[in-house]
Amino acid sequence: MTEVTVVGAGVIGLSCAARLLEAGHAVRVVGRDLPPDVTSAVAAAVWYPYLAEPRDRVTGWSATTLAEFTALAARGVDGVVMTPGTEIFRESVPEPWWTSAVPAVERVLGPRPGYAEGWSFVSPVIEMPLYLPWLAARVRELGGTVEQRTVASLDELDGTVVNATGLGAREFVGDTTMEPVRGQVVYLEQVGVDRWWIDDNDLRNPTYVVPRSRDIVVGGTEDHGAEDLTTDPATEDAILARARALVPELADAKVIGRNVGLRPSRPTVRLEREGDVIHCYGHGGAGVTLSWGCADEVATLV
Repeated sequence: MTEVTVVGAGVIGLSCAARLLEAGHAVRVVGRDLPPDVTSAVAAAVWYPYLAEPRDRVTGWSATTLAEFTALAARGVDGVVMTPGTEIFRESVPEPWWTSAVPAVERVLGPRPGYAEGWSFVSPVIEMPLYLPWLAARVRELGGTVEQRTVASLDELDGTVVNATGLGAREFVGDTTMEPVRGQVVYLEQVGVDRWWIDDNDLRNPTYVVPRSRDIVVGGTEDHGAEDLTTDPATEDAILARARALVPELADAKVIGRNVGLRPSRPTVRLEREGDVIHCYGHGGAGVTLSWGCADEVATLV
């Protein structure tokens, strides 16, 4: 048994902690912020590899995570629901690079007016306000601890450490390759939408509609280098216009909330051991999508 400190209490840190506890290690999680006040809580979150490299490792981590979420949904875990949906394109495109991670993907012609084709599959939608508390409770149930504490550097910690600090890795380990990618979302009342939709034709303004039990998350933005956490009304109007054009059923859905998060982007996900430290950060817009696959690999490195 190894005593492990996981720094970071978002979806990556908590998933790593759960896997390490299941492997018989003693684990404490420390985070500057705890759920729901973490970036992971802003995620929509539909399983979908986004803003994460390298593709070969991302595909493997994504496949493992998809299998785990499928199992969690079958067990009735809070906030995990297998949901059909479609990624759509205005022109014909090759099969997306990540489809090898998905058991079944169907090509759809003319999925929406103005769109040439789409790729449909069943994906887990993870309702983070429900799932994150479940995940933290799972860590505690397995004998781990979760505490709010600011750790300024590795020098403050002894023993084995998992660095799951996300964007905080800029300061925590001086990683200057980290870049915030601002994402703004709007929450609409649930009006009966039961499919997710993704339109990535405008890479700086991806449009997505993700239904949850209590609301519908619509987005978004991809603002590289931006760190302003204030919601912008003009941006919200543009998001709503795109989402309602994509899914007309949203025309009369009332806005019930809004949020902004900073995706922890990096040229490649850093998952490696360096002495007594296992680094696991830089998951971009795919933290939830990669969470269990990365947690499994972290467990093998401890």
